[in-house]
Amino acid sequence: MNVVELIRRKRDGGTLSAEEIGAVVRGVTDGGVTDYQAAALLMAIYFRGLDGAELAALTDAMLHSGDVLDLSDIAGGKVDKHSTGGVGDKISLHLAPAVAACGVNVPMISGRGLGHTGGTLDKLEAMPGFSVNLDESRFRAVLRKCGMALIGQTEKLAPADKRLYALRDVTGTVESIPLIAASIMSKKLAEGIDGLVLDVKVGSGAFMKTTERARELACTLVDIGRRAGKRVTAFLTDMDQPLGRFVGNAVEVAESIAVLEGRGEPDLVELTLTLGGEMLVLGGAAKSFDEGRQRIARVLEDGSALERFRQCVALQGGHIPNKAWFPSDHDNVVAGDAGYVQRIDAEAIGMAALRLGAGRTRKEDAIDHGAWIELVKKVGERVERGAPIALSSRSNDAAVAAEVRERVRGAYTVGPEPPPARPLVLEVIR
Repeated sequence: MNVVELIRRKRDGGTLSAEEIGAVVRGVTDGGVTDYQAAALLMAIYFRGLDGAELAALTDAMLHSGDVLDLSDIAGGKVDKHSTGGVGDKISLHLAPAVAACGVNVPMISGRGLGHTGGTLDKLEAMPGFSVNLDESRFRAVLRKCGMALIGQTEKLAPADKRLYALRDVTGTVESIPLIAASIMSKKLAEGIDGLVLDVKVGSGAFMKTTERARELACTLVDIGRRAGKRVTAFLTDMDQPLGRFVGNAVEVAESIAVLEGRGEPDLVELTLTLGGEMLVLGGAAKSFDEGRQRIARVLEDGSALERFRQCVALQGGHIPNKAWFPSDHDNVVAGDAGYVQRIDAEAIGMAALRLGAGRTRKEDAIDHGAWIELVKKVGERVERGAPIALSSRSNDAAVAAEVRERVRGAYTVGPEPPPARPLVLEVIR
């Protein structure tokens, strides 16, 4: 295989055969294709795209670059949820235990942060001792005992995607619909699930900035799942402002626990009911979406979802501190004008959190789990001139602190009248 020739062909708008794509994926897996060659091919795909046959070949090759789990020996439906990435999106942390408490298994294999968006694994690792690196045997044991497991990709599960995922994060190729679709579905199909609910984000903090692009991605994902014989539903949801009030890692775990304790932010609770209700339908635990929502609401209220979360954390070696395990020292970001918050540029908030150390600019970077931003005011809320609109954890670097304050202040748009309400769920594709 001449990798350079394949890069040139794709760069110039040509197509690659299934055999060639399979050879590249094998090279990515065994190291025969270097990081710089893989990065060049990712960039060529970013600009030139993949046709249907190429996308099918890439997804299949990535899926079979490692093991494909068979969970048929575990009783009950197996349903996962995947978000395409957002700012403040900690939904998985409390959604999985809520669904598990309703009798549907959630074998959730998640990823790390990409660009300005946070990663479920990074948030989980903010809990002392929590291990996301379970082998298949322990993964099965945790899933069997508490109906859920929250882990990262094992060395044997879609290993080609694991390497490509890290490269996409640091090469500016995250937003490619074919690359997103192949990455998501190769991992999810390898999990041995029966159904999948997709949360496709739309807006300033999403990789898909427009409804049209988000719909294209959602349809691509649903089609791949359908062809594989899985039940798949995609929700297009708003990411024009961060979810919840907090952006970071440890703080988002704390905010998820608040949802499980029955005191969650309204947008977090609403999205949990929506995604969870559909997961129960796909998993055979609810006859209708409305029944599913009601069941999720009950387990959030009665504490059984919280107990399921605590059980999972303990089984995966972690513990939840009794008090906040992130620094409280902070800087204020104040409003320049009085009025109502019209919008919050979620990507700008994500980039500010990244600058504080909550994300990575290089794949080898360490995460500062204690870095955080709190949105004191959100869209539609009244602000007063000179009053705090947001808080950020304090940086020891004065230049970084000043840059973060400027980024956060610039993310807010304030006007004289309340803005029109924007729905959280924009569209459903089944």
